Amino acid sequence: MSEPDVLFCLHFLGGSARSWERLARALDGVPFCVPVDLPGFGDAAGTTGYSVAAMADHVAARIRTRAPARFGLVGHSMGAKVALALARRSEDGEPGLTGLTDLILISGSPPSPEPIPDERRAKMLAWIDADPETRRREARAFVTANVGQPLDAADEDRAVDDVLRAAPAAWTAWLKSGGREDWGRWIGVLRTPALILAGSADADLGEDAQAALMAPHLAHHRRVTVAGVGHLLPLERPAILAERLRAHFGDRPGQADPDAPAVPPAYAALIDSERVNSRLREALGARAAPDDPAYRPTALDPVELAILRAAMGRVVPVPNLDLAARLDRRLASGEGDGWRFSALPPDADAYRAALRTLDAAARAAHGRPFVILGGNDQDTLLTLCERAELTVPDMLGGRLDADRMRFWFEDLRADAVRLWLGHPAALARIGFSGIGAGGDRDGEIADGLPGFRAVGLDSPEAWEPRAAYEGTAR
Repeated sequence: MSEPDVLFCLHFLGGSARSWERLARALDGVPFCVPVDLPGFGDAAGTTGYSVAAMADHVAARIRTRAPARFGLVGHSMGAKVALALARRSEDGEPGLTGLTDLILISGSPPSPEPIPDERRAKMLAWIDADPETRRREARAFVTANVGQPLDAADEDRAVDDVLRAAPAAWTAWLKSGGREDWGRWIGVLRTPALILAGSADADLGEDAQAALMAPHLAHHRRVTVAGVGHLLPLERPAILAERLRAHFGDRPGQADPDAPAVPPAYAALIDSERVNSRLREALGARAAPDDPAYRPTALDPVELAILRAAMGRVVPVPNLDLAARLDRRLASGEGDGWRFSALPPDADAYRAALRTLDAAARAAHGRPFVILGGNDQDTLLTLCERAELTVPDMLGGRLDADRMRFWFEDLRADAVRLWLGHPAALARIGFSGIGAGGDRDGEIADGLPGFRAVGLDSPEAWEPRAAYEGTAR
């Protein structure tokens, strides 16, 4: 698949269509860039409608006017959140938006509320309606604080002028409302091939934020961190951005058929034999099916699912098996083992609270999200859960105390083991032959009918599968 015909480019807070001029020159028309001024910014400073939905409507109208057969969306910071909303509408089949081929997200505002400290937000709000001299001074400070290295004087002046052209109402609306909107569950997990870019010197929306808050929403993505760059990559390094775009179009993140744990031929033959009840055979077939890499959770949100995947990977590391997605389906169905710790809320609520608490504990201990930590650090936090010694920082989103985290982690381990041992590959690994206790025919055990005849210790029958490794009892 080649590059899209058109790239619709959506700018950052305080930017404008002019923010993309250097990228357009670097791409030299392939693909063709169509920068869009979002409502309240640039030449659209007089246009109202500052919510994410209103901005997406504004861009959708531009896309329909041009009616490209194949197009990509490039969203920078604020523009990325708008691009994600448009991508969901495209994947849901909205007329005029179905030609989307690529998502390029640069220092993107995630579907969930932006992780900007309150004091910084308050400072940005304080000067937007001030006197002209104060506004120009603070606008320049805003631009210089968001780059890794100083811009050329002309580029910096244009960026400052764009900030000053923005309607104060639009600036205020994004900081107070738009950036805080939570679109996580509605956007869910997108299948569109995506490239996530971040600057190594970006304080709030850098590589950690992109990995923890953006990547869980994109089933087929590649993440790139550009060294020495702050928040304004299109202004700081347009040539590098163009190079990364071309590389992405030449080698999009794959959408190959998903893998699944292999079921040995002998065990697969047992499952297909008359010794196995047809209802059980159907259930085992469903468990053996590959997991959808774009699974869209319902009990959890995509960020919580990513945390659960990381935790499950430390408890029961099984390649090519998405235990977290399978648990989410179970939580959404309301099915369970019929009991729970009285100290915990219902299962789905307990998992949501515990996963957010685990992430908050990781941020407090290491200054990074749980999904970013190395295996040893993740294991340490989970061990603290097991011992009821986890430090729970309320101000970072902790929702369960240390005792309840211990109960939850016991549930997690039981759920992980139960889900794995229910898979035919695991049953084959331990040589479990109980599935062959009877088929669909009734009657006494006799030659030619399913069942066991030899029931003595260490006396397996000829049809029973062997365990996949030495020393395992049947």
